[in-house]
Amino acid sequence: MDLKKWMQQLIEALRENWKSGKIQRSSRITYGVAWNIILFFLIIGCIGMFFVGGIGAGYFASLVKDEEIRDYETMAQDIYDYAETSRMYFADNEFLGEINADIHRDETSLDQIAPHLLDAVIATEDEYFNEHNGVVPKAILRAVYQEVSNSETQTGGSTLTQQLIKNQILTNEVSFERKAKEILLALRLERFFDKEEILEAYLNIVPYGRDSSGRNIAGIQTAAQGIFGIDAKDVNLAQAAYLAGLPQSPSAYTPFANGGGLKSEDGIEPGLNRMKTVLNRMLDMEYITQEQYEEALEYDLVADFKEEEKSPFEEYPVLAAEIQRNAISILKNKLLEEDGITNEDLAEEPELDEEYAIRAERELQTKGYEIHTTIDKEMYDLFQEIGQNYSQYGSNTMTEYPKGSGKMIEQEVQGAAMMIENSTGRIIAFFGNRSPDIENHFNFATQAERSNGSAMKPIAVYGPAMEEGLIQPGTPIADVFYQVPSGGGSHEIRNIDRRHHGLLSARTHLAKSYNIPAVKTYVSLIDINPVDKYLRKMGITSINDREYAHPTLGIGALDTGITIEENTNAFSTVANGGKFADAYIIEKITTSDGEVFYEHEHEPVEVFSPQTSYLLIDMMRDVIKYGTAYDLRSMLKYPHVDWAGKTGTSSNTYDVHFVASNPNITFATWMGYEINDSLDHNRQSQWNRAFWAQFINAASDLRPELVAPDHAFQQPEGIVQRSYCAISGKLPSDLCQRAGLVKTDLFNAKFVPTERDNSLITGSHILVNGKAVMAGSNTPGEFTKQDGLVLNPEFLKEKGYDKLSNIRQLIPQNEDRSKWEKIGFPGSAVSSTVSDDGKAPQPPSSLNASGNTLTWNSSSSNNVVGYRIYKASKPGGDFSQVGNSASPEFKVNGDGVYHVKAVDYFGRESGASSTVIIGETPKEEKETPDEEKEEETKDEKKDKGNKDKNKDTNKDEGKRKEKGKGKDKAEDEDE
Repeated sequence: MDLKKWMQQLIEALRENWKSGKIQRSSRITYGVAWNIILFFLIIGCIGMFFVGGIGAGYFASLVKDEEIRDYETMAQDIYDYAETSRMYFADNEFLGEINADIHRDETSLDQIAPHLLDAVIATEDEYFNEHNGVVPKAILRAVYQEVSNSETQTGGSTLTQQLIKNQILTNEVSFERKAKEILLALRLERFFDKEEILEAYLNIVPYGRDSSGRNIAGIQTAAQGIFGIDAKDVNLAQAAYLAGLPQSPSAYTPFANGGGLKSEDGIEPGLNRMKTVLNRMLDMEYITQEQYEEALEYDLVADFKEEEKSPFEEYPVLAAEIQRNAISILKNKLLEEDGITNEDLAEEPELDEEYAIRAERELQTKGYEIHTTIDKEMYDLFQEIGQNYSQYGSNTMTEYPKGSGKMIEQEVQGAAMMIENSTGRIIAFFGNRSPDIENHFNFATQAERSNGSAMKPIAVYGPAMEEGLIQPGTPIADVFYQVPSGGGSHEIRNIDRRHHGLLSARTHLAKSYNIPAVKTYVSLIDINPVDKYLRKMGITSINDREYAHPTLGIGALDTGITIEENTNAFSTVANGGKFADAYIIEKITTSDGEVFYEHEHEPVEVFSPQTSYLLIDMMRDVIKYGTAYDLRSMLKYPHVDWAGKTGTSSNTYDVHFVASNPNITFATWMGYEINDSLDHNRQSQWNRAFWAQFINAASDLRPELVAPDHAFQQPEGIVQRSYCAISGKLPSDLCQRAGLVKTDLFNAKFVPTERDNSLITGSHILVNGKAVMAGSNTPGEFTKQDGLVLNPEFLKEKGYDKLSNIRQLIPQNEDRSKWEKIGFPGSAVSSTVSDDGKAPQPPSSLNASGNTLTWNSSSSNNVVGYRIYKASKPGGDFSQVGNSASPEFKVNGDGVYHVKAVDYFGRESGASSTVIIGETPKEEKETPDEEKEEETKDEKKDKGNKDKNKDTNKDEGKRKEKGKGKDKAEDEDE
């Protein structure tokens, strides 16, 4: 059919149907049906929406049914309970750094944040922040749809309010339950808090990656300081945009590497791109103009990134760790006190101690405390420089470690130093470790427990003994052979020089650091337990309860040892007039609001009387004046300072110490290996004193008024000067005065001697080679002194000296020795001094006359008590005795021929010496040769016999001397 014709017919038919009304009727029917269908589906849709909504609401309700309804106070506590890093300060409020924590945060307020930084955060994180009521519905629906559809693009649906809830009240758990609770709490939070409060809290808690030292940081102020080195209020637009972009992916966008320092260019690029995105959003929201936008894009932000900075635990590793340990201890004690936990509770449940220590550490890391210390920054820095650069530590050593393993490790000599203010206990500075790398914060000044050797003598022996009235500085103590019980047997106490030094004053024994007198004195104190009564009161707590009974504790023989801090603190007690001021490093701890949470309280404890303390100080002055530290003055830049100190060397020379006090401060140094090994015995102690002097010289330059005071220790009332007998320590007797052994020293007026000396009596004695001994039964009477000085046997018995195998050990090895030699020793002293070889002594030699005075060389025999002088009127004449002398000198009366004979202790006389003629004598008459051969005088026969006898005696004496030399050598080696 023709298409055109067909179309005309169709149009005609439609026209006719329209005119007849058929089309209109059909349309109304179709419209009605269609509308009914649409209406039906609309009704069903609405019913479905209400049904689904009901189900959704019910599901939402089921998700939040366990969430408690929080009031304002609860929510405020939760929202503002964000971890804030505690900060450390040197003395005088000089900032040191932040405590080591998992994350570092410093709180700030909105008025301390640049306005464009606030705009950048809102534009980036929550563009509807100022309009919404905590949530944005379409953003939530979008996020739900993306979650359900597992969309690769996750745009997020959290407002700043929701993020605050997630960080402070809920967790990062990904679940519908957590999201539902987040929405509910966000809506509630917006009811209680205004927008400024919410924004401020958010900016204080949000993570910002790492700072230039590699630490994890949170909070906008910490981020501005850690990334740009400026405060949040001072950032420019580009810096603000960069900071605002970081929270989306802190670790990816931060410019710094994990260990500190800038990332590579590629590593920095993501953060810069993110900054551009933030700027673009700020432009879209009209926070900035096009000009500001372009200017910020052109800004060289990389140049503003902070240079790598060491954290306090890198720059001051030993100090920061020490402060943190002390702060944790203070906080732990506070928590224990608050919870009513006693020491008895801790003893019953030891795990409580660890539990509270963990709680204290957590508080320190999160509560934002400000910890103010006593440490002088300049002094501390100076100490580190000296300690690190000192050149005389000594050699490294190879040590087997662990013992018995056969493995050898190399060790360097370690050093430590500690300075404490006497009157307060304030730790001014210390040096703790030669190798303080970040992994090793061990502080040898406060943590290493070491034997303090002879440095224990003043504080454990001589101080307590004087306080108890047992001794005074001049008290004579016998340094003689001495043993103490040990392991079921006995142990001989020896001095470092392996010699005995006789009866010397306590002052001299301390100055020279002799061990035997110190142990003997400590044994006399054991019954009063000097550890509990004195040492613990001076802050020495490292000694266990059983050790006080060990006789050698008085010379530093300890099970584990004490710390250098404890040792220094004890000496500062003496320097503080006997009052203990506990050493401390933390002056106070305040909250972030400035409220004082803890403050050190100075509570002095009296340990010694002022008199005992001064006497001990005066004795320790002699250690430096002529004792074991005699070389110190030559090393000091300020020799006028009144120093009193003590050296200390432990067994096997594992440790060397020197500690000294002036009226203001006490300073100690130590050297030793980390794992016990022997130091250079001959030189290490001197190197340590030089170490001490180098610190003090530099510290005196820096703080002269503190370290090098012009005033001396002040002598308190109750100190008097008295004379005493150096043998007994009692008031001098006439006999002691006659012996020349009266000394003068300082005394506590309470303990001056009241008894008269009874150590000497008069009696028959004789000098043998200058040594006084009791006369024997055959001793020639003309040489015996009937009123000579003799040690009183009763006195010797009273002191227990009579039990000595060789009583002559009492003779001191000092300038008084010659005076003691003139005093007779009773009993065994005779046999030990004079031996009978059964032979006549050797005659004197080199007889000479000068005017009327004869002189000669002493007999070579060792038991000679004197000499007899003989005279003949003429040569060849008979000789007769005209006098005697105990010394090799005699004044004659009249002309004549003279010779001299030696006389021994047992009354035997030597042959005659050569002769000398004084003046004019008659000539000898000549005799015929036959008469000369046939007649010999009795004297000539006697002289000849003596000469022959002397030849034999000389041979025997020579053999005996050679044998004696060998014996002496063997004895020396044994000692």
